[in-house]
Amino acid sequence: MKTTFLSVSIIFILWSCATEKSNTSPVPAGISSEKKSDETGDISLKISENANAAEVSNLLSTFPVFSKKEVNEEISVLKYSLQNYLYALDAGNSNAKNKQLKSMQKSYRKIQKLRKSLTTDENDILNRYLVRIKTNVAVIENSVNGNKK
Repeated sequence: MKTTFLSVSIIFILWSCATEKSNTSPVPAGISSEKKSDETGDISLKISENANAAEVSNLLSTFPVFSKKEVNEEISVLKYSLQNYLYALDAGNSNAKNKQLKSMQKSYRKIQKLRKSLTTDENDILNRYLVRIKTNVAVIENSVNGNKK
């Protein structure tokens, strides 16, 4: 009888733990971007359910601090632009999204120039972060642009 009770208890505990869902996105789960439109076109993307947006948010929160002040300042500008980009996507505001995308690109280019002053290890770490950010933003852009057609 004890083994049956213990077995049922273990199964119940495992089952209850397995049903919990974690949310890694900075956008609350109740807020999602359904098909919204403005003067320039439609944006249709559910940010709260988008794995790429969640990874970008995770990268922003785990971004390391580097030895060069100029690099850190420009990374702050990039992070700010990325956050605003995600908020603009969630709001369905394509004008703001495009503005933040241009700001991100400008900051990205400036960081590429500044990273030459970093040590090899720091440069490698920064490169990994930048590549992951660029890849995820490209995937998000492709999905947004694909939904417009």
